[in-house]
Amino acid sequence: MSDADEQLLDGHSRRLEVEYETALRPRTLAEFVGQRGVIENLSVFIAAARGRGEPLDHILFSGMPGLGKTTLANLVSHEMQVGMHATSGPALERAGDLVSLLTNLGRGDVLFIDEIHRMPKAVEEYLYSAMEDWHIDIVLDTGPAARSVRVTLQHFTLIGATTREGLLSAPFRARFGVLERLDPYPVEDLETIVTRSAKLLGTPIDAAATILVAQRSRGTPRVANRILKRLRDVAQVKGDGRIDRAVAEQGLRMLGIDAHGLTELDRRILQCLARSDTPVGLKTVAVAVGEEEDTIEDTYEPHLIRQGLIQKTPRGRVITQSGKQALA
Repeated sequence: MSDADEQLLDGHSRRLEVEYETALRPRTLAEFVGQRGVIENLSVFIAAARGRGEPLDHILFSGMPGLGKTTLANLVSHEMQVGMHATSGPALERAGDLVSLLTNLGRGDVLFIDEIHRMPKAVEEYLYSAMEDWHIDIVLDTGPAARSVRVTLQHFTLIGATTREGLLSAPFRARFGVLERLDPYPVEDLETIVTRSAKLLGTPIDAAATILVAQRSRGTPRVANRILKRLRDVAQVKGDGRIDRAVAEQGLRMLGIDAHGLTELDRRILQCLARSDTPVGLKTVAVAVGEEEDTIEDTYEPHLIRQGLIQKTPRGRVITQSGKQALA
């Protein structure tokens, strides 16, 4: 097989993966599992806005990665029956990038900005007048010939998603009328999500295997679905296509996920802390395990802290007795 053929197959596989990921997402708020308080609030706000014939107020979703912030943004636009325009904070490098997006929005359309805390300050300030007064001022030319032109915008809904709400400036955060925080999912909700996803994938799964996947998914639907898709591969190649407890345990071992739901990197973080008798700084941990500081702080530490395996102190991270036992 030629390199070109392999690249085509790799591209096809990635497209299939994206299609499966999209297919597993709920299509309506009623199908969304978990986050009951958030769903109830959004349902009321959407019904009220539609009843008045007004655009929905600006929304900020915060929480760890994989809890459904992007999915909820899509569901809001679907329920409001308006257009959806998506981008991310790092992609908006200049104010001009934002201007082109804002001027293309129709009335009531949703502008979704993922990782909104990573948006440059200059771009953020452009949003202030757009969010409150529905206009932006564009400066044309430079020097003595410079002039400002005001562009009127359609009333739109900005939906921001962030894993680091504390990094948003107070003036920016105050402009969001709806602030919703997404929390990790209980095992019962994850069981429902795994059962639904397995049905959509056409993969039979036992109740015992479902519970096992839910328990080791770190309270995150994205992790649960990722594990499920890999177990489907194991069941197809090494079994009869059905995911039972034995297949689930074998697949989880292959993925390096232990009985505590810890991955190899989780264990390396714990080992780094266990080797020190004093608190260890985040930068030192990042160097020791070979991972970015933000990734450790946003993705790995929350689970370790919730499980009582590590503690954050003013001087750094320390491993708990439970963390030492998890390494045994």
